Amino acid sequence: MYSLTVTPKFGDIDGLGHVNNTVMPGWFEQARNPIYRYFNPEFKFDNWNLILARYEVDFVAQLYFDQDVEIRTFISKIGRSSFEVHQEAWQGEKLCTKGRTVLVHFDFNEQRSVAIPDDIRVTMAEHLVSGEN
Repeated sequence: MYSLTVTPKFGDIDGLGHVNNTVMPGWFEQARNPIYRYFNPEFKFDNWNLILARYEVDFVAQLYFDQDVEIRTFISKIGRSSFEVHQEAWQGEKLCTKGRTVLVHFDFNEQRSVAIPDDIRVTMAEHLVSGEN
């Protein structure tokens, strides 16, 4: 599991006083950076080899301005060329948001998916969890 602490900023808050629903996909993306580095250790776009195929976000409870948010990130499934990331946003002891993202290992020159290399697969397996928490 990876963990990232986010401090909500003024612009993240909507008129009801809680974190706006449009903010969460960005926080989840930021928390996936360690996983992106499996495929792109130097984190440069000239050799980028991942594409986002799908994401979904479930809002379980409201998030508020006055407290940090912990984003927990896990690998939940590893396929031949794609993998699934499960993420959760916790504020205090409360699960507030959960999401799932499917990423594909992709060759942009050939415009096709490619198999995930064995060494990356082994690293990903270290963060593999089954089911949702």
